[in-house]
Amino acid sequence: MTATQIPLQTRIRISAPRLGSDVEALVLSVLRSGHLAQGPMVERFEALCATMAGTSHAVAVGNGTVALDAALAVLDIGPGQEVITSPFTFAATINAILRSGADVRFADIRADFTLDPESVAALIGPATAAIVPVHLYGLPCDMSPLMTLADRHGLAVVEDAAQAHGAEVDGRRAGGFGVGCFSFYATKNVTSGEGGCVTTDDAMLAERLRVIRNQGMRARYDYAMIGQNWRMTDIAAAIAIPQMERLDEIIRARRSNAAMLTSLLDSNPALTTPSVPVGRGHVWHQYTVLIEHGIDRDRVSASMSSAGIDTGVYYPGLVWDHSAYRDLPTVHRDHTPVALDCTTRCLSLPVHPGLSTGDIERVAERLDRALRAS
Repeated sequence: MTATQIPLQTRIRISAPRLGSDVEALVLSVLRSGHLAQGPMVERFEALCATMAGTSHAVAVGNGTVALDAALAVLDIGPGQEVITSPFTFAATINAILRSGADVRFADIRADFTLDPESVAALIGPATAAIVPVHLYGLPCDMSPLMTLADRHGLAVVEDAAQAHGAEVDGRRAGGFGVGCFSFYATKNVTSGEGGCVTTDDAMLAERLRVIRNQGMRARYDYAMIGQNWRMTDIAAAIAIPQMERLDEIIRARRSNAAMLTSLLDSNPALTTPSVPVGRGHVWHQYTVLIEHGIDRDRVSASMSSAGIDTGVYYPGLVWDHSAYRDLPTVHRDHTPVALDCTTRCLSLPVHPGLSTGDIERVAERLDRALRAS
C-alpha cells in the first residue's frame, strides 16, 4: 500500500486540530447573533490573548503575518533602517520586514534553533532599528541578553511568537517582552482558521494598533492615520476562544507527548533530540530532531510517509535563499553556518494532543527503522 493509499483515519498527521462541541456552540451563537464582523467575541478573545502573554493589551488582527506588519508599522520601522532576525524561519517574518521598507539582516541561531544573541550583537550598527526574535517550534528565544542589547542600543523588539502560545522565559510569557505577534492559523497550537494578535504593555502602541487595523479610524469616519483592513471576525474569534480557555491543558498534552518521544528516541545515535534550556518553557508546536550527517533526511521523511506517518521539514532552506529574495539589495546574505546546517538535517515529528501512546510508539519505531534503512 502506498502513502496515498493509506486511509486518512490510520495516518498519523503532523497536525490535527481538535475542535470540540464547545467551539461548535460558540460559533453557532455568533451565526445566530447576526454580528459576524469584529465585535464582542473579538474583545473576549483579546482578553484571553493578553492573559496568555501576560500583557496589559492585546489587539486581534486577521492573521499572524498582519500582526507582524502592524507591529512594525506602529513602531515606525521603515526605509533606511535595518531589522535583525533569524534566517531559520517561515517567509512571513522576512515578508513583513521587507514590506515595512527596512533592510533585513540575519543573525545565526543556536543548537536549540533560536536566535544567538552574540550573533545579533555582531550585526548591530547605526542603521539597526529593531530585533525580531523568532520563538521557533514553541521554544522561546533567550530573551534576557536580547533585551539587554535592545535597551543598550535603543532598539525595538518585535517577537515573532507565531508558534509560541503560552511559552515562557524565566516565568515571563512569550509576547510580553517587546511587541508580541501571534498566529492562530489552522496548524497552530490554538487555531481560529486564520487569525492573529499583537500583544503589548504600551497603551499608546495598543491604541495605534486598534486604529491602523480599522482603516485608520479612531471613530466612525474619523480618520486619524492611513490604515488597513486588518480586522478579525467574531466567527474566527469564536473558534479560538474555547481552545484559549483550555490552553494549559493543550500545553500539558504536548509536553507529555514530547517527553515520551524523547524517552524513546534519545538513545538513537542517528539523531539528536530537541533540548529545553533551563528557564525556558517549551510548548511544542513542533517536535524537531536533527538527523546525523551522512543520512538522507528526505529519504527518511519519504519512508515515514510510506509507513503512514506525516513528518515536516521546517525549514528546507535559509529564508533568504529563494528566488523572491536572493537578489534584493535590502536582503543581506549574512553568514549563518548553524542555521544552514539545520536546514539539511531538521525533521519534525507528530507531537499534537490527538496522539495516543500507541501512535507515539509507532512514530519512534518507524523512525528508527527508516534511519537504519538510510
